[in-house]
Parts: sequence; structure tokens; C-alpha cells
Amino acid sequence: MSYEEKYFEELFEQSNDFTEKQKKIMIAAIESFSEKGYAATSTSEIAKKAGVAEGTIFRHYKTKKDLLLSIVAPVMAKLIAPFVIKDLYKVLNHDYDQFEDFLRAMIKNRTEFLRNNMPLFKILLQEIPFQPELKQQFQEHIANKVFDRFKKLIEHYQAKGEIIDLPSVAIIRTTASIVFGYLLSRYLLFPEGDWDDEKEIEQTISFIMNGISAKK
Repeated sequence: MSYEEKYFEELFEQSNDFTEKQKKIMIAAIESFSEKGYAATSTSEIAKKAGVAEGTIFRHYKTKKDLLLSIVAPVMAKLIAPFVIKDLYKVLNHDYDQFEDFLRAMIKNRTEFLRNNMPLFKILLQEIPFQPELKQQFQEHIANKVFDRFKKLIEHYQAKGEIIDLPSVAIIRTTASIVFGYLLSRYLLFPEGDWDDEKEIEQTISFIMNGISAKK
């Protein structure tokens, strides 16, 4: 079994609601949108990759936009969201002595997740800014479900005297921006660079803690 086959098999383990033909179309759409972007992908390409007639797609979806929203968006809701949250909760539900220990575990967890889910990550990154419906799906099924947990974590470490007394929303926004910036550079913008991952992670943590640590 190839990496791609193993990856999609694991992804579809999250739900039994799809027929084999639907799975083929979803896989083809995910791969094509990830490789070429939504705008540059034709439904004929998706149909060919899926091994189905183009008419099979249009029997259910009138336009390519319908395909994106009716296939990729539900995939996010039914598959990606539980997949993301289940994996992320491995970190969020663990009690770390210090906030920087939590940061280290979270960055390593998200790094591993991106390595194994790059096609989906590319679609989200490429299309969310331009597709309000996908943005709403992301907020509803992922962002809102983890935000409260992050907020409680920040407040917990503030109560321990480790983080400065700023609104938790500001700390979450700043921390997420820095971590996301590192992951974006590492895996999408400059993946061919000479990266020392352990060193980069420690530098990222140090940069964050220098800004929000109460122990200065």
C-alpha cells in the first residue's frame, strides 16, 4: 500500500457515510485542488483522476464551485475536523508543568500532522481566504472547538504566574501567528532549505516566551 493509499484509508476511517465512487471523487478532488489549486483544476481532470465519467460529477454538482463546497467542505466537517481535533487533543488534554513544555509538544504535534496531511493543508491555505463558505466551515468545525480549550490553557498558566497578564485572545493570536509562520516557512515556502528542526523549534519557543513570559 502506497503512502497516499494509506493516508486516505486512515482519513476515511473517520466516517462510513461515503460510497466507493464518492471516495474516489473526493480523493481526486483533494489531490487535484492541492496540486494545482481550485482555479486551475477542471472537473474533467477530477473525473479522469477518479476514473469516472465527468457526467457522474455533474449529475450531483452543477458547477465546479458546487463540487468544492459539496465535497471538500463536508470532507472538512466530517473527516478533517475530527481528524484534526482528535490529534490536537493529544496535546491540549495533557497537563504540562510549564507553558513552554506545552508549546514544544504542540509544535511537534502540528509538525507531524502537517507532514502527514499536506494535501488538505494546502487546500485550506489556498482556498479559505477566497471561499467564505470554507472559512465558515473551518471556523465552525475546527477553530471554535479548540479556541475555548486554548483560552483555558492560557488562563491556567497566567494563574501560575508564567504568562503576562494580557487578554488571552491576544496571547493566542500572537502565539498562533508565530507558530503558523514557522510551519508555513518550513513546509510550504522553503521546504528545500537547510533546516535544523530541533533548533528552529527551540528558537520559535524562545521568541514566543520572550514576549509573553511573566518571568523576566
